[in-house]
Amino acid sequence: MLTIATANVNGIRAAYRRGMDAWIASRTPDVLLLQEVRAPDSVVNDLLDGWHVAHQACDIKGRAGVAVASRLPVSAVRVGLGAGEPEPPVDTGRWVEADLELPDGGRLTVVSAYIHSGTVSQPETMVAKYAYLEKVTARLRELAATGEKVLLAGDLNIAHHNVDIKNWRGNLKSAGFLPEERAYVDTWLDQVGLVDLGRVHGGEGPGPFTWWSWRGRAFDNDSGWRIDYQLATPSLAERVVKVEVDRAPTHDERWSDHAPLVATYDV
Repeated sequence: MLTIATANVNGIRAAYRRGMDAWIASRTPDVLLLQEVRAPDSVVNDLLDGWHVAHQACDIKGRAGVAVASRLPVSAVRVGLGAGEPEPPVDTGRWVEADLELPDGGRLTVVSAYIHSGTVSQPETMVAKYAYLEKVTARLRELAATGEKVLLAGDLNIAHHNVDIKNWRGNLKSAGFLPEERAYVDTWLDQVGLVDLGRVHGGEGPGPFTWWSWRGRAFDNDSGWRIDYQLATPSLAERVVKVEVDRAPTHDERWSDHAPLVATYDV
């Protein structure tokens, strides 16, 4: 069995102070896909000592940052979606791929992704988000065409359907729930052929949600969004045993405003 967890850590140093290390020790994942790491390589490698780590920090200090931490051997790492060209600073710290060597001799490609949040009142941020989503879609088509086991996981900052957000009526014009954004997820599932493991194994909904605002009583009232995903190619999706959201027992026991999404695979 292979356990893969994805989590937006909301700053890895803060997450460790709040108890992320205890969660890792208890959960014992084989692979961690992390977003909003917000730390330099030296800090990430120190905190994840003993893991094989692939990390891309953001060029904008204190922003974004993605990492893959694996107990399995890593045979290759690819960082960013610049296709050989320098990425705009706002696009850095958002995409890292790692090829993992499976016990049976096969290969699994995992991607830790952190998509821009965007703000409707700041149109330039939505322009950047849509441009990046185009690059993501192109890369997913390439990865899916290989026929290999591929997993895209992370904070995609898009709630796909009404059941993926508690207050969907009040957010129809909000970034993260716009029709244009949701259409990209449609493309990844319907055209690229990826499988949304959180929905397939999470029931009809509403939820299970993965993000709740720190403010107010959003967590206590389960007023959240499902914006953290594990999207798998069919050859990997058929190997899934279970998918779980590790929601903290109480607001005060959270180590991030996101909960880890954990999938167990029989590989």
